[in-house]
Amino acid sequence: MSVHQPVRPQWICAGCGVPWPCRTRKRQLVAEFTGARISLMLHLSAYLVQACEDLPHTPSGVLHARFLAWPRSTQGGSTLR
Repeated sequence: MSVHQPVRPQWICAGCGVPWPCRTRKRQLVAEFTGARISLMLHLSAYLVQACEDLPHTPSGVLHARFLAWPRSTQGGSTLR
C-alpha cells in the first residue's frame, strides 16, 4: 500500500503533504490501472465525490480538474502534472 494516500478532510497527501493526488500517487495509479482507463476514472470519481463532501467551499470545477482532468493529460505519453 502506498504512503501517498489522502488525508481527509483536507485532501493532502500523507506521504508528501501536497494536494492529493500528488505526482507520485498519480504515477502509481496510472501503473495500477494500465489498460483500464475507465476503471481508473471510476476510481477517481469516487474520490471526487468524497472530496466534494469534505471540501464544500472549493469550486466543483477546481475539484474536477484536480481529480479527473489529469488522466486525460497522460494519454499518448504526456507527462503528469
